[in-house]
Amino acid sequence: MYDRIKKFFLTKILKKKYIRKGECKACGKCCENIYVNHGKKGFIQTVEEFQRLKLFHSFYRGLDVVGKDELGLLFKCRNLDSKTRKCKIHFFRPPICRKYPMEEIFKMGGALSPDCGYRLEPIEKFKDIISKITK
Repeated sequence: MYDRIKKFFLTKILKKKYIRKGECKACGKCCENIYVNHGKKGFIQTVEEFQRLKLFHSFYRGLDVVGKDELGLLFKCRNLDSKTRKCKIHFFRPPICRKYPMEEIFKMGGALSPDCGYRLEPIEKFKDIISKITK
């Protein structure tokens, strides 16, 4: 019964299609070469835009620009310890880090690193979706 309630809440209320499984292996790859999607404006495109955002959101103050490509600026979290590959502020990390990975990664065409201990699995199995459609 609990699984059915959980599934209903996730799919109907929160509109989620995937659920996070697994655990962090502390590889640190999710903290390097990351894009930051800033709401409806999309990915941060310019250093000037990034500087403005840092004034209003403390999360951005922990990032350094490391590059740019066709999607936008690439960032690295300065709280990633380069030797241990662990977060220096793990206990106080921001919500975006606590919720990683989120299904928005897939919605934006991204993927998890093959080394990542997490995986996103569909809440509803494909065969269940097909059987609903064919009824």
